[in-house]
Amino acid sequence: MSKSIKVLVHGTGFAGQGHAEAFREAGVEVVGIVGRTESVVQDVSKEMNISYAGTDWAKALAECQPDIVSIATPGGAHFEPIKQAIEAGCHVFCDKPLTADGDTAKALYQLATDKGVKTAFAASFRYMPEVIHAKRLVKNGFIGEPLEVECVSHFNLERDIPFGWSHRKEDGGGRLNNNFTHKLSIVTSVIGEKILSVMGEVRNDMGKAPIVKGVHNFKTRRDHIPDDLNDPSLEWGDSNVEWSYNVTAKLESPFAAKPVSVLFKHGGLHPRFHEDYIAFYGSKGAIYIKGHYGSGPLYLYGESKTWDEVNLPADIAADVPDVEGDTERNWQYLVREFVKDIQGAPFRPYQTFKEGSHYQQLIDIIRRNDNWVDVSHLQ
Repeated sequence: MSKSIKVLVHGTGFAGQGHAEAFREAGVEVVGIVGRTESVVQDVSKEMNISYAGTDWAKALAECQPDIVSIATPGGAHFEPIKQAIEAGCHVFCDKPLTADGDTAKALYQLATDKGVKTAFAASFRYMPEVIHAKRLVKNGFIGEPLEVECVSHFNLERDIPFGWSHRKEDGGGRLNNNFTHKLSIVTSVIGEKILSVMGEVRNDMGKAPIVKGVHNFKTRRDHIPDDLNDPSLEWGDSNVEWSYNVTAKLESPFAAKPVSVLFKHGGLHPRFHEDYIAFYGSKGAIYIKGHYGSGPLYLYGESKTWDEVNLPADIAADVPDVEGDTERNWQYLVREFVKDIQGAPFRPYQTFKEGSHYQQLIDIIRRNDNWVDVSHLQ
């Protein structure tokens, strides 16, 4: 692909570096990277051979004149940089969550629509190979009419990971923003994109977490857990966001006469007894994928009345980007299609700020926890 397209990356951690590599793989020139800390952004730019490095986003937009911006910071820091980029006429690739709440997400979607820029929303585990396989199977009628879906996961995250953005609602933290977005994207990609109704409840099981300086990369935050959690000089921060959730939804499906029921159950701090999974049940059969984000293998239940493991079709396997790591692979898949669209080439459908806006509005609804019916008076 032509290198005439230029991208500016906002964020220097795991996501920022992953986005930059994905755009390079798609043939796009990474012209700059912006971060909060001067020393960190300089180190990352040198390591990745990116010519421009800075801490002032507005200045970087003006000086780099990118065609695309890639937003790889925590969700609470998304609104203003994206707003500035859209107003500058840039296409925007943004990791989940789009913003920290539904109102700001909706405003960005409307602004992007008004300005006519293209957007990509990276709730990107819908691009897992076995999820794409499941989508094909459902479309081809293997399970008959889809009836219900289950998404069950338990992450057993350490309670003492250092206090940071993931503990704060205003910063885009919480398991709905950082787990449910992927799960909902997976299910809608297979069953149908139209979400009809949703209800749920959330629970903050964390309480508090130690405050530790020097945590930069989200993926290595476990390495910074204090050795002595009873140290009286240790400071603690209060979590104000959910670490577990239970959500039910109904989706419209082109493959079913009635709405499809979906259960999302996630315990961020709870241990799993068996594997996490995603299962699709229909009138004639079922699909079961091991792994919380559909990593596989995939099993089918059909006329044999047994669960049989099936191989990934060769054409789907051949279309998978050649990079280690599920997250990195999915970024590359989405970036590839996004860039094709910008170039005017044929592309596969991908999620945009429309879905990102819808997801944040749904999360606001779920977090209200107002779906309960008081039955304590029953005799």
